[in-house]
This record gives sequence, structure tokens and C-alpha cells, in this order.
Amino acid sequence: MYTLLPQTYPATAPQLLLQTSTGAELINYSQLVRVEAISNYSKLYFSNGKTLVVAKVLAWFEARLAEQGFLRLHRSHLVNRAFIVRFVQQRQQVAILYNQEMVAVAKRKKQAVRSALCRTAA
Repeated sequence: MYTLLPQTYPATAPQLLLQTSTGAELINYSQLVRVEAISNYSKLYFSNGKTLVVAKVLAWFEARLAEQGFLRLHRSHLVNRAFIVRFVQQRQQVAILYNQEMVAVAKRKKQAVRSALCRTAA
């Protein structure tokens, strides 16, 4: 049996269909804040506070989401640049997200992330 959910986004909004343990979920890219690697799984964090764990590696998401404005900040984090508020230099470089979450930025990725953010700001 299939349940149709109400369409809350325009049909032209970029979406991704993911298999979950309970079926399939249609994910809107603009609502996805970040993806965190958990071994051979990935945990997706949404702007409404919900999370979803799927059996996909982070590289799979990176290949599909790079063109949608997502940046690989660390080997375990892929972040939607629209939700990055600022960078802070603590013991290491940290990205602060809209909800005050902090995501570490790898030393070797720091320059690439800064240049990608500067391109979008211009």
C-alpha cells in the first residue's frame, strides 16, 4: 500500500530519492543542512530538526550534492553552504551553522572551503 504525501515544494525543486529501512524518502536538497558519515552509513540532518540514517557512504552523497552547493568540510561532514553562518578559529577552524552547531573544517580543506564561500558571496 502506498501513501501519497502532500507536495510542500514545487515539483521543479531538486530532490533525491533514498531507500530507508521503512521504504523510500523523497529528500528536498534545500531542506538538507548536512550529512555526517557513520562508517558505511550516513546521517542526514534537516532544517526542521529531523534526522535520517541511510545505508550510503558520504562519497555517494558528495558526488550528487556538490552541484547543489554542498561542501566537504571534513572526511566525515558534507554541509550545505546555504546554512553556514560563519567560521571561527578555535583550536582548529570550525564552521558555525544556522542552528549554532559547530562542524570542524579539515586543515587541508580550509582554503578550498573559503574560496568556495567567497565565490558564492560575490
